[in-house]
Amino acid sequence: MQNPYTWLEDSLATIRRANWYRAVRTVDGLPGATICLDGREMVNFASNDYLGLAGDERLIAAAVEAIQALGAGSTGSRLLSGHRKLHRDLENAIAYLKGTDDAVVFSSGYLANLGTITAVVGKRDLILSDAYNHSSLKNGAILSGAQVREYPHVDMDALRGLLQEYRNHYRRCLIITDSVFSMDGDLCPLPEILDLADEFGCMVLVDEAHGTGVFGENGAGCVEYLGCRGRELIQMGTLSKAIASLGGYVAGSSALIDFLRNRAPSWIYTTALSPGDTAAALAAIQIIQSEPHRRQKLWKNIDYCQELLQKNLHHHNLSVLPSSSPIICIQLPHPQAALEMSQYLADSGFFAPAIRPPTVPTSRIRISLMATHSRDQIKGFVECLGN
Repeated sequence: MQNPYTWLEDSLATIRRANWYRAVRTVDGLPGATICLDGREMVNFASNDYLGLAGDERLIAAAVEAIQALGAGSTGSRLLSGHRKLHRDLENAIAYLKGTDDAVVFSSGYLANLGTITAVVGKRDLILSDAYNHSSLKNGAILSGAQVREYPHVDMDALRGLLQEYRNHYRRCLIITDSVFSMDGDLCPLPEILDLADEFGCMVLVDEAHGTGVFGENGAGCVEYLGCRGRELIQMGTLSKAIASLGGYVAGSSALIDFLRNRAPSWIYTTALSPGDTAAALAAIQIIQSEPHRRQKLWKNIDYCQELLQKNLHHHNLSVLPSSSPIICIQLPHPQAALEMSQYLADSGFFAPAIRPPTVPTSRIRISLMATHSRDQIKGFVECLGN
C-alpha cells in the first residue's frame, strides 16, 4: 500500500513553487528596535512590541519576582489548582483600563477568540464576519457551528444587506471584527457596526489585539479612540503586543465574564497563564497608564514614517496601503518581488518581512513601528526602500 504520508512532501513542494514557504529565524538577546537576527544586528520593523516594553527591566523584574514566589507554571486550570491572586489583579487592571465591569484572562489571544465565540453562539445562530478578520476570529466562527457569512472588508452597506436578509432567521447574531486589521493597518468602522447591531439586535465582538495600548487617550484601544466606550460589546485582546507579555483577555459586562468562566472551553480546560507572564502583563498595563509619552512618541514615529513614504515612494511605482495605525504595508506585484525586496532590506540592515498569500490577498512588505525607533532608523529604512 502507498505510504499515507507521502502527500506531505508533495504539498511542501507546491508551497515552495508558489513562493509561500516559511521558516523560522533565530533572534538572540533582548527584543527592541534593534535585534540580533541570525547573528546580525538589524533594525527591527517586524515587531508587535509597539511601546518597546518587551525588554523593559520593570517587566523582567516583575516576571522574575512572580516566578520566584509562585513558580514557573500555574500547574492547572483556573478552576482547579491554577488560580492565583495575581490573575485577578491582572483582570481587574484590564477591566479598569477598558472601562468595563470585569475581564477574564486566557492563555493566548487565539484561545480567547476560540473560547468566546464558541461560548456565545451555536448551531441556531448567525455570525457576520469581516472578510479580513484574523484567523482566530474565522476559526472560532467555524468551530461554533453557527451559520457564518462574510461581508466585504469594512463594507457597511454589505453588512446591512446581510442583516436584512438573514437576521430574522436565527436566534442570536454575532458581528465579529478586528479593530485594527493586522495585515493592512486600517481600522474598522466600529460606531457604524454598533449602530447596526443596535438596530438589528446583534452582539458585537471586537478584537483589540493591535489597538490596546496604542489607541485612545488612556491607551484603552480603538473602542475608546472611536468614541464607543460605555456601549455594550465584547472586547477581546492580547497581552502579547503593546502589553509585551503573553496571553489574551475578554472584557465586558459582569454577566458576560461570569458566563465565559462557566462556558468558554478554552478557559475551562486550559492551564492558567503562568505567573511570570501574568506579572509582566500587569506591570505593562501600569506603565501604559502612567507613561503616556510612550504612546505619544509612537504616534510621532507613525506620522513621520507616513510623511517620508509619501514623499519618497511615488517616484518608484510603490504604493502604500491606507493605514491609520503603526502597521504600514508597501504593496508589491507578486510573492517573488516581496521576497526580493525583503532580502534587499535585510542586506541593508532592516528586518521587514515579506507577507504573501494565503495570509493576505496581495504580496507586501509589512512594517510595524515602535515608540523606541529613532528618526534616523525610520529615515534610513524609507531611503533604502526607495533605492
